[in-house]
Amino acid sequence: MRRARLVGAALCLLLFVLLTVAVAVRDGAPLPGDRATHTWALDHRPPVALAVARAVTTTGTGALPYLLAVGAGLLAGRDACQRLCAAAGALAVLALGQAVRYGVMSAVARPRPAMADWATHASGHSFPSGHATTAALTAGLLVWGVTTRSRSASAHLAAVLVLGWGAAVGLSRVYLGVHWLTDVLGGWLFAAVWLTLGSLVAAPHVPAGIRHEEPVSHS
Repeated sequence: MRRARLVGAALCLLLFVLLTVAVAVRDGAPLPGDRATHTWALDHRPPVALAVARAVTTTGTGALPYLLAVGAGLLAGRDACQRLCAAAGALAVLALGQAVRYGVMSAVARPRPAMADWATHASGHSFPSGHATTAALTAGLLVWGVTTRSRSASAHLAAVLVLGWGAAVGLSRVYLGVHWLTDVLGGWLFAAVWLTLGSLVAAPHVPAGIRHEEPVSHS
């Protein structure tokens, strides 16, 4: 499992680097697929859908993701000490990930789509999407918290719903016209790499009670 995660993270890192280079080389110009998805969004904006997209997009910023990250840590711990450590670790993963993501965004300095196409407020540069990154990091932390607490069918269903929320926040940014699709893809790739890195750094320091127990084989 550890090796598979490392391979997956390495692949995501490679794709993220290639995407970042492509954006930088083109001076932020739209990449293949960006204009098509942007135009489709502009042509399919009934009032109800816009209202839903705006509601979804607000959950990917502000205090909520940080509260959810703390909640993920509280879910993962088995006693007060473990919960405190896990909550602090989850909060650090989210906050440090945001800091690194901001550094990349500032270095690349990709322009957003034309402001006339925006259906919500936005600020800063475009790549990688802050909302997409934040929601993906938060969703990953919540999945960790839920599946550490339980491996039941209900826990796995909750994990799927959480991942769906994370994806919806990212896609809402494209639908609302404030990001290109590749901005969102960049955010997701970055989050996948950062979450894996965080799990590898934290693993040696996680109390035994928080770790999953490996099944014992009987011969």
